[in-house]
Amino acid sequence: MANQIGMVFSRLDCKPRWRERLPEIEVPTLIVHGRRDRFFPVGNGEAIAREIPGARLLVLKEAATAIPDAAVGEVTEAMLTLG
Repeated sequence: MANQIGMVFSRLDCKPRWRERLPEIEVPTLIVHGRRDRFFPVGNGEAIAREIPGARLLVLKEAATAIPDAAVGEVTEAMLTLG
C-alpha cells in the first residue's frame, strides 16, 4: 500500500512547491503543532513558523495530530491575539 501511495505522489505536479511560497503569506498566521505528533516532529512546525513572516507557533504539549477538546480555549486565545 505504501508503494501505491508513493506512486501517486510521485506523479503529482506540485510546482511551485507550497513550502517555497510560505514567505508570500501576508496575513497573521498561527502554526499549531502537537508535541506528541509521531509523524511530524515539532521542528517541522518551528521551520514553517520561521518561513512565514511574523508567524506565531503554538505547541500543544498533550496533542498529537489533532487539537484536543481541552486545548480549544488555548488555541482560541492564541488566535485572538494575532495581528
